[in-house]
This record gives sequence, C-alpha cells and structure tokens, in this order.
Amino acid sequence: MRSKALIIGCSGSELSSDEARFIAEAKPWGLILFRRNIVDPAQLKALTAHFRESVGRPNAPVLIDQEGGRVQRMGPPHWRKYPAAAHYLKACNGNVDDAADLARLASRLIAHDLTECGITVDCMPVLDCPVPGSNDAIGDRAYASEPEAISRIGRAAADGMLDGGVLPVIKHMPGHGRAMVDSHYALPVVKEPVDILEKTDFLPFKRLNDLPIAMTGHIVFDAIDPKGPATTSPKIIRDIIRGFIGFDGLLLSDDVSMKALSGGFRERTEALFQAGCDIALHCNGVMEEAEAVAAASPILAGPSLERANRALSLLEKRPSVFDPVEAAKNLEAKLALVI
Repeated sequence: MRSKALIIGCSGSELSSDEARFIAEAKPWGLILFRRNIVDPAQLKALTAHFRESVGRPNAPVLIDQEGGRVQRMGPPHWRKYPAAAHYLKACNGNVDDAADLARLASRLIAHDLTECGITVDCMPVLDCPVPGSNDAIGDRAYASEPEAISRIGRAAADGMLDGGVLPVIKHMPGHGRAMVDSHYALPVVKEPVDILEKTDFLPFKRLNDLPIAMTGHIVFDAIDPKGPATTSPKIIRDIIRGFIGFDGLLLSDDVSMKALSGGFRERTEALFQAGCDIALHCNGVMEEAEAVAAASPILAGPSLERANRALSLLEKRPSVFDPVEAAKNLEAKLALVI
C-alpha cells in the first residue's frame, strides 16, 4: 500500500476522529509520539494499534525520542528512568569500552520497553559532537566530546536497539554539536572550515553510515552552503551526507515546525524534498500545519521507498533472547558500582 513521505504527530493520548480521518486519507509513513501522547502501557499500546488500523498498514512505523536523561518520553512510574548519554562515559571513569557495554545494555532495555507498546523506531543515538560554549540543546545528550568515543558508544547503543527489534535513528546529521543557539527557536550557523568538520562533527556519522535511518539537523555550515540549513541544502545532502559521510539509508528531516526553518509549512516541506530528504517530519500534532505538510509531501517512491523498505526489513528479524528483569538488575548494579 502506498504511503506519503511523511511522519506526523498527534495531539493527545488517543486519536481524535479528525486525526484518524486525516491519517486514513493522507497515509503518512509513520507516527511520532511525545509525552503528551503517553499515559500508561495499555493506553500506549491502544494508540499505536489505532494508528496502524487508521493508516491501513500493520507494520507502519511508530517513532519516539527515548534517549534517556531529559529526552525520555516514557518514564516513571510505568517505565524506568534511563541516564543521559553523557552519563555512561562518566560512570565508567572515561573507559570507552565499558561505557559502550553499558550503553548497549540500556538500549536493549529501552527497546524492550518500546516493543511492548508497539513502538518500532527510536530517534537515537545522538552522534553530535559538542564543543565548549555550544548551546545546551545537545549538552549531555552527546555520549562524549571526542568523535571516536561518540562513534564507539553510539554504535553500541544502536546495536542494542537493533538486537531488541527497534530501528535506531542517528541524529542530527551532519552534526549539531557546534550550534550556539537552539534550532527549536533560531537558526544556528557554524563557521568552521570543512577540513575541521570532517575530522570532528562529521566523523561519527561516517563511522555509522551503514545504519538504516538518519535525521538531519537544522543548522547552517557556512563553509559549505551559507544560504540554508542542512535539511534544505541540496549541496550538504549531496556532497556531505550522501558524499563524504556516505550515508545511503533513509533520511528524515528534523521537525519542520522548528523555528530554525523559515517560510510557510508548504514551502519548508517542498524545500526539504528538493534538497534530497526522503521523509518530512512534523511533530506538534497541529492539524492545520500537518495538512499543509502532507499536501507538499510526495508519495514515497523510487530510491526513498527502497531505503524505507530496506530499513523496515530489519524488523523482520526476531529480537535476540533477552531477560529484561535480569538485564535491569545488571544495569542498575553496574551504574551503582561506577557512580
């Protein structure tokens, strides 16, 4: 069944009749969830099932940002609290191998939480490489400040997700760590030369370029394309994301409702597809905006459809054998020992 190259949000803990009707007509590829959409496991499972029923595809992706730390949509009392990405390396006294093992274990547990509720895609790991003085929008969401450490710990976190039957999304390609402003509210501009960026910001994404899905960053790299952010820059997507980084997976935009982008929603959406993104992401659940984004989103076809199907095919593999109770005890014990 054909779907639009679109991921949408919804406004509450269940689909309204208007939302269900819109989903049935627009046929978005996926749904993304936030805290406003989550009450408890039974409600969440019902919501994901209702979305798939409305869109008419039993394997339609349901996404979430479940990183840990301050970006965790599912939390207590129904789900455990996970540490922020930066905590793993700190907890292991700077030992990257131990931090990677810990991150993989936590990701495997998160994947178990998600699949129990019908969620199949987690927008993590964050591979951004923060620098001193950068905006805290990334901050402790990054695994480290050194690109090789980020690459190794990020790889382990992604592997934990895949082991648990959940697709990871690497973000924010090609790198958001140097942003001095939060792209939710303003457009960041990075002025470092390309040779520096290739050795730092871009490197973790290059190391993990075989992963199935990535998300762009709304950030300008002045030395490459001073006119527009990566999400709407044909040059950055062609020369850096598909070129230097070598990523041939499914490329999602970051949220088109963020203030880093300019113009109306139709204009923003058209620009990101013209630049080379495969799928538009609209998160806030505002129907009027979602309708404009949907109107400007094409049917998922050609190389974009091939990338989407290739990503979803990974979900056909059975999750690895896993005891969540034992794993949770193991994680808590390791965190207690090293804190």
